Amino acid sequence: MEIDIVDLTPERAPAVVRLAERALDLPEDAAEAHAIVDALWTRAAADRPVFTLGAYDGDVLVGALVGSTSAADRRLGHVDLVAVAPEHRRRGAGRALLTAAERRLAGLGAAEVLLAGNPPYYAWPGIDVRYTPAVCAALALGYRQDRTAWNMTADLSYDDSPALRSTEAGERRLAEQGVTVRRAEPADLPALAAFARTTFGGAWDAELAGSLGRSGAGCHLAERDGEVLGFAAYGSSRPGWFGPMGTAPAAEGTGIGGVLLRRCLRDQRAAGHRSAQIGWVGPVPFYARSAGARIERVFFLYRKTLEDR
Repeated sequence: MEIDIVDLTPERAPAVVRLAERALDLPEDAAEAHAIVDALWTRAAADRPVFTLGAYDGDVLVGALVGSTSAADRRLGHVDLVAVAPEHRRRGAGRALLTAAERRLAGLGAAEVLLAGNPPYYAWPGIDVRYTPAVCAALALGYRQDRTAWNMTADLSYDDSPALRSTEAGERRLAEQGVTVRRAEPADLPALAAFARTTFGGAWDAELAGSLGRSGAGCHLAERDGEVLGFAAYGSSRPGWFGPMGTAPAAEGTGIGGVLLRRCLRDQRAAGHRSAQIGWVGPVPFYARSAGARIERVFFLYRKTLEDR
């Protein structure tokens, strides 16, 4: 089989979505193929260079890859998504796509390529450990595993779920301390973004903007005398995903985080979601305690140093 690698233009997005629906072996990933492709190809292009490559066998699209460079450090290139049609695996399409992506990223100034999420728009933190062919391909192409990440799942499928516990008592206690908890509005975005940048660094501006400005997404905040003390958002990456969230260090231990988290999870339940994915989790005990969440997905993150090309 002779594979041709070409650049794909936006009008090919529906074909890439259809390919991803067939190529992603886990049903939960296949179901979200449209949202994944839209986030990586369309929305991500607003803040970083993004390219999409297609692998063709004749006139048939048999594979696709989305790549980008880090908005924070252009020396880091990312492979955001690789999808190969099941009937064309182990026939060179994946290797050809990754090799072409490495050349493209080197041309954009990247010194390393990461098979890892490129926030704020990413499909997964890395390669789900259940995607065995992808793990084998990464190792065969010289990538080394350097980190492990995980997602947690909050069960929203039944009324008595710990994730849906009432926040009324917690909100009353906060009110006694002068803290107001409410749903965030688009007008709150500048204050929220400033709070996130100064408190946590990073680049949550786009995720906050997406949570406040899109159907199926939302954000809640806590404030005192007009000063933001914490926020929790959902739906920016995908409707069923929770995050980001953050509480000011001085307000930790007050219960703000748990209240904001469960307010968001109740919104997601009301929208029809039976579970919520908490992506790329740091504080596992907090989510386990506050929402009964459990670690469900584990990812290997890989990197490779590029030689001069």
